[in-house]
Amino acid sequence: MNAGLILAGGSSERLIAYDTPKQFIEVGGRMIISYCLRTFEQCPDIDVICVVADKSWRSQIGNYIFADPGDSRQQSIYNGLLALKASSPNCVVVHDAARPCVTVQNISDYIKAADEYDGSTPYLPVTETIYRSFNAKTIAGTLNRDELLIGQTPECYDFEPYLAANEKYVDMLGDFHGSSELAVKSGMKIALAKGNPDNFKITTNADLEKFKSIINGEQG
Repeated sequence: MNAGLILAGGSSERLIAYDTPKQFIEVGGRMIISYCLRTFEQCPDIDVICVVADKSWRSQIGNYIFADPGDSRQQSIYNGLLALKASSPNCVVVHDAARPCVTVQNISDYIKAADEYDGSTPYLPVTETIYRSFNAKTIAGTLNRDELLIGQTPECYDFEPYLAANEKYVDMLGDFHGSSELAVKSGMKIALAKGNPDNFKITTNADLEKFKSIINGEQG
Protein backbone atom coordinates (compact mmCIF):
# COMPACT_ATOMS: atom_id res chain seq x y z
CA MET A 1 0.00 0.00 0.00
CA ASN A 2 1.25 3.45 -0.96
CA ALA A 3 0.08 6.66 0.67
CA GLY A 4 0.04 10.17 -0.73
CA LEU A 5 0.88 12.97 1.72
CA ILE A 6 -0.15 16.39 0.41
CA LEU A 7 1.30 19.43 2.19
CA ALA A 8 -1.16 22.32 2.20
CA GLY A 9 -0.38 24.17 5.42
CA GLY A 10 1.67 27.08 4.02
CA SER A 11 0.67 30.73 4.33
CA SER A 12 1.98 32.02 0.94
CA GLU A 13 3.84 35.03 2.28
CA ARG A 14 5.59 35.64 -1.05
CA LEU A 15 2.36 36.13 -2.98
CA ILE A 16 1.43 39.81 -3.20
CA ALA A 17 -2.18 41.04 -2.94
CA TYR A 18 -3.62 37.63 -1.99
CA ASP A 19 -5.15 36.99 1.42
CA THR A 20 -5.83 33.36 0.55
CA PRO A 21 -3.00 30.81 0.85
CA LYS A 22 -1.87 29.95 -2.68
CA GLN A 23 -2.98 26.33 -2.53
CA PHE A 24 -6.58 27.46 -2.00
CA ILE A 25 -6.70 30.20 -4.65
CA GLU A 26 -9.20 29.32 -7.38
CA VAL A 27 -7.92 28.88 -10.91
CA GLY A 28 -10.24 27.65 -13.62
CA GLY A 29 -13.09 27.43 -11.11
CA ARG A 30 -11.18 25.08 -8.78
CA MET A 31 -8.79 25.46 -5.89
CA ILE A 32 -5.16 24.91 -6.85
CA ILE A 33 -4.84 22.00 -4.41
CA SER A 34 -7.59 20.13 -6.25
CA TYR A 35 -5.38 19.67 -9.31
CA CYS A 36 -2.73 17.58 -7.58
CA LEU A 37 -5.34 15.79 -5.48
CA ARG A 38 -7.15 14.68 -8.63
CA THR A 39 -3.85 13.42 -10.05
CA PHE A 40 -3.08 11.42 -6.91
CA GLU A 41 -6.60 9.97 -6.95
CA GLN A 42 -6.14 8.90 -10.57
CA CYS A 43 -2.78 7.23 -9.91
CA PRO A 44 -3.23 3.44 -9.60
CA ASP A 45 -0.16 3.27 -7.34
CA ILE A 46 -1.75 5.44 -4.62
CA ASP A 47 -4.14 3.78 -2.18
CA VAL A 48 -4.77 6.40 0.49
CA ILE A 49 -4.29 10.17 0.74
CA CYS A 50 -3.58 12.40 3.73
CA VAL A 51 -3.76 16.19 3.48
CA VAL A 52 -1.96 18.47 5.92
CA ALA A 53 -4.22 21.51 6.14
CA ASP A 54 -5.72 23.92 8.62
CA LYS A 55 -9.12 22.85 9.93
CA SER A 56 -10.80 25.91 8.38
CA TRP A 57 -10.17 24.57 4.86
CA ARG A 58 -10.89 20.88 5.25
CA SER A 59 -14.60 20.95 4.41
CA GLN A 60 -13.72 22.53 1.05
CA ILE A 61 -10.99 20.04 0.21
CA GLY A 62 -12.85 16.74 0.29
CA ASN A 63 -12.99 13.42 2.11
CA TYR A 64 -9.42 12.55 3.05
CA ILE A 65 -7.34 11.74 6.10
CA PHE A 66 -6.25 15.07 7.59
CA ALA A 67 -3.39 16.25 9.76
CA ASP A 68 -2.59 19.60 11.36
CA PRO A 69 0.14 21.85 9.95
CA GLY A 70 3.29 22.12 12.05
CA ASP A 71 5.59 25.03 12.79
CA SER A 72 7.86 23.89 9.95
CA ARG A 73 7.48 21.90 6.74
CA GLN A 74 9.14 18.86 8.28
CA GLN A 75 6.90 19.06 11.35
CA SER A 76 3.91 19.07 8.99
CA ILE A 77 5.28 15.96 7.29
CA TYR A 78 5.71 14.27 10.66
CA ASN A 79 2.12 15.11 11.61
CA GLY A 80 0.98 13.58 8.32
CA LEU A 81 3.01 10.44 8.93
CA LEU A 82 1.40 10.01 12.33
CA ALA A 83 -2.05 10.42 10.76
CA LEU A 84 -1.20 7.72 8.19
CA LYS A 85 0.32 5.28 10.66
CA ALA A 86 -2.97 3.43 11.22
CA SER A 87 -3.20 2.73 7.48
CA SER A 88 0.16 0.88 7.59
CA PRO A 89 1.45 2.04 4.19
CA ASN A 90 4.64 0.59 2.74
CA CYS A 91 5.57 3.84 1.02
CA VAL A 92 4.66 7.48 1.53
CA VAL A 93 4.72 9.95 -1.37
CA VAL A 94 5.20 13.51 -0.11
CA HIS A 95 4.01 16.30 -2.40
CA ASP A 96 3.50 20.06 -2.22
CA ALA A 97 -0.06 21.19 -2.89
CA ALA A 98 1.46 24.21 -4.66
CA ARG A 99 2.81 21.93 -7.42
CA PRO A 100 -0.45 21.37 -9.32
CA CYS A 101 1.14 20.17 -12.58
CA VAL A 102 2.38 16.84 -11.27
CA THR A 103 1.37 13.91 -13.47
CA VAL A 104 0.26 10.35 -12.76
CA GLN A 105 3.38 9.18 -14.60
CA ASN A 106 5.59 11.30 -12.32
CA ILE A 107 4.13 9.67 -9.21
CA SER A 108 4.45 6.15 -10.57
CA ASP A 109 7.98 6.75 -11.87
CA TYR A 110 9.25 8.04 -8.54
CA ILE A 111 7.68 5.16 -6.64
CA LYS A 112 9.38 2.75 -9.03
CA ALA A 113 12.71 4.62 -8.69
CA ALA A 114 12.64 3.86 -4.95
CA ASP A 115 12.26 0.09 -5.46
CA GLU A 116 15.85 -0.84 -4.61
CA TYR A 117 16.43 2.04 -2.21
CA ASP A 118 14.84 3.56 0.89
CA GLY A 119 13.26 6.30 -1.16
CA SER A 120 13.61 8.57 -4.17
CA THR A 121 13.52 12.27 -4.92
CA PRO A 122 13.12 14.02 -8.28
CA TYR A 123 15.64 16.63 -9.32
CA LEU A 124 16.43 19.17 -12.01
CA PRO A 125 19.98 20.14 -13.00
CA VAL A 126 21.31 23.59 -12.12
CA THR A 127 21.88 25.47 -15.37
CA GLU A 128 22.87 28.91 -14.07
CA THR A 129 26.05 30.12 -12.40
CA ILE A 130 25.72 30.04 -8.61
CA TYR A 131 27.62 32.69 -6.65
CA ARG A 132 28.39 32.68 -2.95
CA SER A 133 28.09 36.00 -1.11
CA PHE A 134 28.06 36.87 2.56
CA ASN A 135 26.53 40.35 2.20
CA ALA A 136 24.63 40.31 -1.12
CA LYS A 137 26.95 43.11 -2.29
CA THR A 138 30.13 41.34 -3.39
CA ILE A 139 31.01 37.90 -4.68
CA ALA A 140 32.87 35.63 -2.28
CA GLY A 141 33.15 32.73 -4.71
CA THR A 142 31.21 30.33 -6.92
CA LEU A 143 29.75 26.88 -6.40
CA ASN A 144 30.31 23.97 -8.77
CA ARG A 145 26.92 23.58 -10.39
CA ASP A 146 27.83 20.08 -11.57
CA GLU A 147 27.55 19.03 -7.92
CA LEU A 148 24.26 20.87 -7.33
CA LEU A 149 20.72 19.71 -8.01
CA ILE A 150 17.32 21.35 -7.65
CA GLY A 151 14.91 19.23 -5.63
CA GLN A 152 11.23 18.74 -6.47
CA THR A 153 8.31 16.75 -5.17
CA PRO A 154 6.76 14.19 -5.05
CA GLU A 155 9.38 12.47 -2.93
CA CYS A 156 8.93 8.82 -1.96
CA TYR A 157 10.07 7.11 1.23
CA ASP A 158 9.72 3.69 2.82
CA PHE A 159 7.18 4.53 5.47
CA GLU A 160 8.50 2.88 8.63
CA PRO A 161 12.16 4.00 8.26
CA TYR A 162 11.07 7.52 7.39
CA LEU A 163 8.70 7.72 10.33
CA ALA A 164 11.50 6.45 12.58
CA ALA A 165 13.86 9.11 11.16
CA ASN A 166 11.35 11.84 12.00
CA GLU A 167 10.91 10.47 15.50
CA LYS A 168 14.67 10.30 15.97
CA TYR A 169 15.05 14.01 15.20
CA VAL A 170 11.66 15.14 16.46
CA ASP A 171 13.17 18.01 18.48
CA MET A 172 15.14 19.24 15.45
CA LEU A 173 12.56 19.02 12.65
CA GLY A 174 12.58 22.78 12.10
CA ASP A 175 16.29 22.65 11.29
CA PHE A 176 15.88 20.55 8.13
CA HIS A 177 15.56 22.28 4.77
CA GLY A 178 14.32 19.41 2.63
CA SER A 179 12.40 16.20 3.14
CA SER A 180 15.34 14.04 2.08
CA GLU A 181 17.90 15.82 4.25
CA LEU A 182 16.49 14.13 7.33
CA ALA A 183 16.30 10.77 5.55
CA VAL A 184 19.93 10.91 4.44
CA LYS A 185 21.06 12.05 7.89
CA SER A 186 19.34 8.97 9.29
CA GLY A 187 21.21 6.66 6.96
CA MET A 188 18.45 6.05 4.41
CA LYS A 189 19.60 5.58 0.80
CA ILE A 190 17.65 7.96 -1.42
CA ALA A 191 17.75 7.51 -5.18
CA LEU A 192 17.74 10.44 -7.57
CA ALA A 193 15.11 10.45 -10.31
CA LYS A 194 14.85 12.78 -13.28
CA GLY A 195 12.42 15.58 -12.48
CA ASN A 196 9.75 17.23 -14.59
CA PRO A 197 10.43 20.90 -15.53
CA ASP A 198 6.67 21.46 -15.94
CA ASN A 199 6.06 20.40 -12.34
CA PHE A 200 6.92 23.84 -10.99
CA LYS A 201 6.00 25.15 -7.56
CA ILE A 202 3.74 28.19 -7.29
CA THR A 203 5.73 30.52 -5.07
CA THR A 204 5.46 33.99 -6.61
CA ASN A 205 2.79 35.94 -8.44
CA ALA A 206 4.60 35.18 -11.69
CA ASP A 207 4.28 31.45 -10.98
CA LEU A 208 0.58 31.87 -10.31
CA GLU A 209 0.07 33.75 -13.56
CA LYS A 210 1.97 31.01 -15.41
CA PHE A 211 -0.36 28.38 -14.00
CA LYS A 212 -3.42 30.46 -14.89
CA SER A 213 -2.15 30.66 -18.46
CA ILE A 214 -1.75 26.89 -18.60
CA ILE A 215 -5.28 26.26 -17.33
CA ASN A 216 -6.84 28.96 -19.48
CA GLY A 217 -5.05 27.51 -22.50
CA GLU A 218 -6.42 24.04 -21.77
CA GLN A 219 -9.94 25.40 -21.40
CA GLY A 220 -9.72 27.73 -24.40
